[in-house]
Amino acid sequence: MNKKKLIIGIIIVVVIAVLIIVNVASKDEGIEVQTEKAFLDDITQTVSGNGRIFPETEVKISARVPGKILNIAVKEGDSVKAGQVLVRLEQEQYKAALERAESSLMEAKANLKLANSELKRAKELLDQNLISIAELEIAQAKYDQALSSLQQREASVNEAKDALEWTVLSTPIDGVVTEKNKELGEMALGSQFQEDVILQVADLTEMEARIEVNENDIINVNLNDSSEVEIDAFPDTTFTGYVSEISNSAETRGLGSIEEVTNFEVKIRLVDRLPSFRPGMSATAEVATETRKDVLNAPIQSVTVRDRKTLTRKRGIEEKEVEEPEEEITPKDKKSAKKEDDLVEVVFIVEEGVANMRPVTLGISDDNYYEITSGLQDGEEIVTGPYRVLSRTLKDGGKVKVNNKKKSLASNE
Repeated sequence: MNKKKLIIGIIIVVVIAVLIIVNVASKDEGIEVQTEKAFLDDITQTVSGNGRIFPETEVKISARVPGKILNIAVKEGDSVKAGQVLVRLEQEQYKAALERAESSLMEAKANLKLANSELKRAKELLDQNLISIAELEIAQAKYDQALSSLQQREASVNEAKDALEWTVLSTPIDGVVTEKNKELGEMALGSQFQEDVILQVADLTEMEARIEVNENDIINVNLNDSSEVEIDAFPDTTFTGYVSEISNSAETRGLGSIEEVTNFEVKIRLVDRLPSFRPGMSATAEVATETRKDVLNAPIQSVTVRDRKTLTRKRGIEEKEVEEPEEEITPKDKKSAKKEDDLVEVVFIVEEGVANMRPVTLGISDDNYYEITSGLQDGEEIVTGPYRVLSRTLKDGGKVKVNNKKKSLASNE
């Protein structure tokens, strides 16, 4: 019996020992990570924005005088030429107003002629001492009054002619009728200060994308920056363009709320065109704001942050050496509760199964890669994941086991 207990005890001890050895061996293998090598290549920083497609030139055809619409010669989608008559309003009242103004003008001319004759006669009589100076002044005043009346009547005639002309509306540009707001028989309100648009004509040969860019990105956008525009109506197609205008005034939404957003409008002139472009189509644009040639690239996900004191302690270096980058050392697109001065951007380099922490200085970035201006060399193997390991668990000098099969499987999926 004692012999059996002894054997069982030995077996239990052996199993425990094996488990401990396996556990230690597995720990010695290190944390499983994925990696990628740093490489030299061009990198382009972009700014994105959403918006819509509009014609560069569009004209609103509206009446400046009120009247019933007697004729609309076009419909939406029709092509028109500059000077072509599009709309006619009723003219009777404006023709009558012009006739009254011309009649009044004739009367004013007659009155001026009479006043001029009386003034000449008064001057002659004064030379003969037959009238007083006061009587001459009266004749002069009548002449001045008649002249003023004539000028007023001439202005009335011009105004009546102008009103009559505005009953016939034409287009000042070649283009396409993109909007029709009135129908035959409706009233055009007519105003010089508030448009009552009847038709809208646009030149569809010159189109632009009007996008909204966030206030944090607008400082990077410059005139003539190249851009790629995707239009929802044309999937899998990219159109080229360039920045033609940048708004100086902001548009703020959700003012005073936690969802407050401040954007600036950027106009992108499209170089590539299709005859089926239509105003109002949704678009997304990527503006290339800066390009660096043959620079060191590192995956965005490989860059993380560590506390400055931890970095100093682990690397056994002076604080001054850690303060290598003099520029702002905040991690891009990552939030932290610590102050910026307490954090350093780092990557982990795999060397003989060990992860070595390196402080790096970042330049520009695109959607996938950072430009590394210092702290890294071409061809060095960088830890890129998993995210939780890279951001929290991984420490300087820790053992790692590289397994890039998972990354390749994920990319194939």
